[in-house]
Amino acid sequence: MTKVKRLFDVPYYQLEKYPTDKCLVTKYKGKWEATSTQEYINKANALSRGLLRLGVNKNDKVAIISMTNRTEWNICDIGILQLAAQDVPIYPTISEEEYEYVLNHSESVVCFVSCKEVLDKVNKIKDKVPSLKKVYSFDEIEGQANWEEVLKLGEDDSNQPEVEALKDTVEENDLATLIYTSGTTGRPKGVMLSHKNIVSNAIYSAERLPIDLGHSTALSFLPVCHIYERMLLYMYQYCGTEIHFAESLETISENLKEVKPEVMTAVPRLLEKVYDKIYARGGELSGIKKKLFFWAVEVGLDYEPYGQNGWWYELKLKLARKLIFSKWQEALGGNLKAIASGSAPIQPRLARVFNAAGVPVMEGYGLTETSPVIAVNDMRNNGFRIGTVGKPIKDTEVKIAEDGEILIKGPQVMLGYYKDADLTSQVMTGDYFHTGDIGEIDEDGFLKITDRKKEMFKTSGGKYVAPQLLENALKQSRFIEQVMVIGEGEKMPAALIQPNWEFVEEWAKRKHQDFPSDPKKMVQNQALIDRIQEEVDFYNERFGKWEKIKKFELTPDTWSIEEGHLTPTMKLKRKIVKEKYLALYNKIYEK
Repeated sequence: MTKVKRLFDVPYYQLEKYPTDKCLVTKYKGKWEATSTQEYINKANALSRGLLRLGVNKNDKVAIISMTNRTEWNICDIGILQLAAQDVPIYPTISEEEYEYVLNHSESVVCFVSCKEVLDKVNKIKDKVPSLKKVYSFDEIEGQANWEEVLKLGEDDSNQPEVEALKDTVEENDLATLIYTSGTTGRPKGVMLSHKNIVSNAIYSAERLPIDLGHSTALSFLPVCHIYERMLLYMYQYCGTEIHFAESLETISENLKEVKPEVMTAVPRLLEKVYDKIYARGGELSGIKKKLFFWAVEVGLDYEPYGQNGWWYELKLKLARKLIFSKWQEALGGNLKAIASGSAPIQPRLARVFNAAGVPVMEGYGLTETSPVIAVNDMRNNGFRIGTVGKPIKDTEVKIAEDGEILIKGPQVMLGYYKDADLTSQVMTGDYFHTGDIGEIDEDGFLKITDRKKEMFKTSGGKYVAPQLLENALKQSRFIEQVMVIGEGEKMPAALIQPNWEFVEEWAKRKHQDFPSDPKKMVQNQALIDRIQEEVDFYNERFGKWEKIKKFELTPDTWSIEEGHLTPTMKLKRKIVKEKYLALYNKIYEK
């Protein structure tokens, strides 16, 4: 039996233990097309042989930039790694300047792109990237070299012994990939992850997922250029899980019904949108149906796992599941055993209502630098506690420093930042990695994240404010899409708020308010400002006097990755948001 120590061992392990005709499944022109485990390996070997003939050598870097998750990505990944080369996945929607920086910094020699949109961006900057010799596309684009040409170049298997010899040189602690994190400040950092970093994380994370080995299906749609979804793809393969790639974020609902997965990943923002849609539909019901719907939601919001609420609550929950929540389950395919939620804190109310509905949302925690999983909840064996990120996975030591920062030691901790020893030394103390997050471990070993160390600030009165706690509370309001708490060095905390325009429009219709449709005018509407003030007052109640939001301003724009408000993982770029709305900031603090 193949021992899985390097990432390219995973498909071979699957072939021996759980061979399947539906290893990787992608939809092309409206039709699902499956690649078997054997075909996956054959194509990866052909790609390795083709790249060898193109002159790709050991330790060369090959970039992959894809708008969607797809079979080609995985074949390229294994094909590159087998040559003892490394791949550099790049987030597709970052700017051309960032493409140029990452391709140059990594000295990528070949680049695979998914489609014309990505190709156009690469073409604009490729003359400024001297290392880049060739670009291939997955889609057929007129006049553009296609990735099939590399496979064709590798059809002749006479150089397979060379591929095997290169594979044999790869050790588990060798560099496997460079993942550039688009931080909330400054240039992207190239996180160096080894084969062992990711393999150990996949195997240990598998112990937390309640899926049947060799008999389950996953839907993959979070960007595979992030280590979170990518690690899970290896984990799924290791467990013999069939992987279906969603067409896009817009088609998730449809794809869920087609694929009926047992497992998928999500980020809290997506779960919030799903919940808001379901809630809005409930509001459209009438009479007894409407009453029943909102009764079920109320029951759901009180949910605690393992029957902690007693027999009377469990009876109500059973009824709510039968009458209302069964429809929620159907809308998500009807088979979900786990949704792994990561990348940002999930609001406890969402965790409660989805789990009450029989849709198990399990929150986890990690960073790119930790490959990524540090801890994750597990419904089994009392391993689930709402409001926490679960217990650390195997071989992972979590230590809380004197200032509350979470420190990590384990096989998933990165090799360091590429070409930046100084930056690496700033985040490592011996074998311990400084996460930059503040947290605590309860008496039962569950980890709770309370804030980002760097984002905490002091007001001019010397009081500490943890903005994320306030922001996560305020974002529970259906009126608020995004919020940034400000006030460093100022006399009081305040907030910049981007309203949820979709919900605001619904609210205006219900209230028969004659609202302007232009957001620039809407943010000045007193009725809306007063209503959002009510929401702020409501959530302020949970916080100390010095923490409460004293003033806020509404922003007319929709905060987005493209406009620079957010990183690709939907985290706030605080400095940029403040710069964009400096006039509003100055208005709040009367400057």
